Amino acid sequence: MIDLYDMSYILVQVWALFYLVFSFRSQLPWASCNNTWNTGNCLGLLSLNSSNITVTHTNTTSSATEFWERRVLNMSAGIEELGSIRWELALCLLVSWLICYFCIWKGIRSSGKVAYFTATFPYVMLFILLIRGLTLPGAWDGIYYYLYPDINRLANLEVWMEASSQIFFSYSLVVGILSVLGSYNDYHNNCYKDCFCFCLLNSGTSFVAGFVIFSVLGFMAQKQGVTVDSVAESGPGLAFIAYPQATAMMPLPQFWTVSFFLMLILLAVDTNFVSVESVITSVCDLFPKLFRAPRRREMFTLFICSTVFLLQLPMVTEEGIYIFQLIDYYGSTRACQDFMTVCLCLAIAWIFGADRLLNIIEDMSGQKPSVFFKLCWKYVIPLLSLISFILHLVGYKHLKVNDWYVYPDWAYSLGWSMTLSSVLLVPLWAAGQLCFTPGTFRQRLQVLCRPVDDPHY
Repeated sequence: MIDLYDMSYILVQVWALFYLVFSFRSQLPWASCNNTWNTGNCLGLLSLNSSNITVTHTNTTSSATEFWERRVLNMSAGIEELGSIRWELALCLLVSWLICYFCIWKGIRSSGKVAYFTATFPYVMLFILLIRGLTLPGAWDGIYYYLYPDINRLANLEVWMEASSQIFFSYSLVVGILSVLGSYNDYHNNCYKDCFCFCLLNSGTSFVAGFVIFSVLGFMAQKQGVTVDSVAESGPGLAFIAYPQATAMMPLPQFWTVSFFLMLILLAVDTNFVSVESVITSVCDLFPKLFRAPRRREMFTLFICSTVFLLQLPMVTEEGIYIFQLIDYYGSTRACQDFMTVCLCLAIAWIFGADRLLNIIEDMSGQKPSVFFKLCWKYVIPLLSLISFILHLVGYKHLKVNDWYVYPDWAYSLGWSMTLSSVLLVPLWAAGQLCFTPGTFRQRLQVLCRPVDDPHY
């Protein structure tokens, strides 16, 4: 269920495709106010190059913001107003799902080959953008802001909880993706070494990407005569307002904009097709006789991609951003991640057995992991996740869009239904197993809380 909700992130690829097409124009449309969608309160990027904008230009919106909200999204007044389908975004959505289908239609044979390009080429773009960012005036102000954070903010527990949520998303934890992709390895593949390399590469990439982002934010801050924290944004605004606005201020803006959105598209392609691959592989493994016949898997993949495409059409309407934010906030929220982590640790470390898992890893890789991992699996991770889960529920706040739009009550109910649709599946499955396992209640628990003997041993 969480994987199905994560498929909504294909909207990032859709928006990036839209921006990429407009990036080839002689003048970037989000750089000026001379467009049909602009309002009288629009402030062009040339006007932003002034240290007095906070004094002389109150009650205004930047041209980049108006392009995002009025041209790309054409936002309605709220989730209650569906509006019409944005045909340009619908076309980008279709292209995105076609790309996804042809990446995975042959299974790991096709997705593995595609990953060689989609996982490596963004590093080329990242390196180009890094070199350019570090040479911009004001870049080092942004780097300083990045490397020397406010110590008082680090004392805020919410900052660390948000950081853990980002790690969950970045590493694709507790959603089955790593298990699915890892299942294609040979038995004696050194998974222990692979995990270390994966963690170092993933976090190292995020660290380097921070230099790319904050060097550009420092450049924007100097251009506007403000502090870095006033131009930093989170969520879609960073990728589709702040960064395009910054590249439009550079020499050769089209080149930098194309480089950025091409990198974003390739990263989004990777994110989406592994989520879809996880769902398809899991279903095919459950019903091998049905789906491993010739062309059955290709047909099932086409069915999944087509169905999700149709279900996502409301997300490319004028209310689409409200739906996307609702799914993003509730569909795979931190509560789901923390709850699934506790369940996973209980199942693996306590029921299956941490020592048993360590022995299997040693048999696979030839080296036994440190006892530190056993302590983490059994005590540290479930305890921290449980604390995070409780704090998330205690500190829950209703979702708002742009810090002012409040959803109707039925939308919040729908959001919590999405959260519960994944969380409740675990106890419901356990209750079902208890009901259908023969014997007394105590006998059922003894059977269900003991791993089936592995014939390999």
